[in-house]
Amino acid sequence: MKQGIKALLTRYGTCFGIASLIAFVVFWINGFFTDSAAVNLQIVADGLSIAGLMFLLFAAMMYVSGEGGLLGIGYVMQCVVQAFVPMGRKNHEFYGKYRERKLAEKKEKKASADHCILIVGLFFLAISVVFTVIWYVNFYNVAG
Repeated sequence: MKQGIKALLTRYGTCFGIASLIAFVVFWINGFFTDSAAVNLQIVADGLSIAGLMFLLFAAMMYVSGEGGLLGIGYVMQCVVQAFVPMGRKNHEFYGKYRERKLAEKKEKKASADHCILIVGLFFLAISVVFTVIWYVNFYNVAG
């Protein structure tokens, strides 16, 4: 049981580290600590939202791929590669059999659903919303 928890924490730590690195790159590109507090809050919100949205979109792409939504692209790529390999067309299979085989392979692999990418993306997006609300309450329409 401790091996499973350790592996899960490692996956979450890796996802969190990658998302933090993405956010830091956005901070660095926008020039964090070079402007006023209002601009810095906007930069933090932007960096966290970009990292969160990238992770959410990647999780959505993994879901679509896991459900078989991209099998047609894989089939076409396999056919293209087989067309250029000598005697590659000899092993040609039809799309129906290809789809059944790939879905069966994915079903065997899919022992446990791991949602670390989705959860880390939602976490970064939620923190981004908090910073956006803080910016909106404190710095938006200051002259008004």
